[in-house]
Amino acid sequence: MSHQSDQSQALPFPILIGDIGGTNARFAIVESADKDAGEPRIVQTASYATIDDAILAVLDGAPVRPRSAVLAVAGPVEGEEIALTNCPWVVRPRQMFSTLGLVDILVLNDFEAQALAVVALGDEHMEKIGGGEPEPGAGRVVLGPGTGLGVAGLIHALGRWIPIPGEGGHMDIGPRSKRDFEVFPHIEKLDGRISGEQILCGRGLVNTYRAVAKADGKTPVLTQPAQVTATALDGSDPVAVEALELFVTCLGRTAGDLALVFKSKGGVFLTGGIAQKIVPALKQGNFREAFEDKAPHRELMASMPVYVITHPLAALAGLAAYARNPDLFGIETGDRRWRI
Repeated sequence: MSHQSDQSQALPFPILIGDIGGTNARFAIVESADKDAGEPRIVQTASYATIDDAILAVLDGAPVRPRSAVLAVAGPVEGEEIALTNCPWVVRPRQMFSTLGLVDILVLNDFEAQALAVVALGDEHMEKIGGGEPEPGAGRVVLGPGTGLGVAGLIHALGRWIPIPGEGGHMDIGPRSKRDFEVFPHIEKLDGRISGEQILCGRGLVNTYRAVAKADGKTPVLTQPAQVTATALDGSDPVAVEALELFVTCLGRTAGDLALVFKSKGGVFLTGGIAQKIVPALKQGNFREAFEDKAPHRELMASMPVYVITHPLAALAGLAAYARNPDLFGIETGDRRWRI
């Protein structure tokens, strides 16, 4: 890649950065390459009919007007109209030139932003769950059980960190232990199969809770992921306790599978609100046991560190790092960037 095309990766400052999920959209402005992102503004997607309306509200009273934007969205980034997976907003970059006065817009996948955050955040934003020391420059993996199950790889090549977005949350997941074979028949399937997302996300945790109850002939009473985690962590509901234990075991197995794929000696990083809330459960031992139980590579797996990212706005931190210094990262902008 020529030096000239390297330079063209940079967007003109001030840069609006946005992490747009199904429920919340988080925004901030990066004024220049030597400044941290400004005060974040968080809005609920349900409060605004369109993303343009939400951004106009966020910019109302802002100290500067952005000239460009880097937006990370929960959904595949394809075409001129980018629909979000879990919210009715549609990103129309060409329309944003007129409605928002922008001249340059880059749209990324939300898990690319999470992968960028892994590079951008320091140790103070990580809670370690076993393993050895990370190998500098080695591959990394990011997993985020949330509204769905987000997965991205991160590799270092040619002097840059290159995020690899994908749909790893939809890989098959199956029973292994004797108890698994009792519970799994009751887990709700999607088109006849159980993918990671049927267990490893908010609704997946509720699915798992229901399956454990049904396997024992009990009536499930909890309906929200937060209820399951709360009653599991305080020990007040034995069905919830087992459901969270199975959730954590399956998360360990899946994280271990992905760590094998990417040989992620640089670490495996768990992101999002669910991971942050269940740190005590992740530290109980069954997560690491499931993660490392990958014969013939148990020794390799035992050496790999796992971290929970505890920063509340990790994706924004990743986007800010990219906005300030895009040359650190190998992001193929291609047909995901619009310029006047």
